[in-house]
Amino acid sequence: MVELRYFAAARAALGRSGESLTVPDGATVSDVVGRVTQGSPGAAPVLSRCSVLLDGRRAAPGDVVPDGATLDLLPPFAGG
Repeated sequence: MVELRYFAAARAALGRSGESLTVPDGATVSDVVGRVTQGSPGAAPVLSRCSVLLDGRRAAPGDVVPDGATLDLLPPFAGG
């Protein structure tokens, strides 16, 4: 089970602030984000620009997501 948390435009595009997903062993960050995108194709433009944190650290698309992990999807923020 993996916890996903969505912020700002990602939350708006998906219509929820988060969810729990069961993912297969060896699933990568790209696999998990792809699964979310498949379930909500209209959110693809936002999700494709998101930075992903895996347990609080910046993740690469090929990083393996272990069971019990938390993924945060953060779209680009404006302002400063």
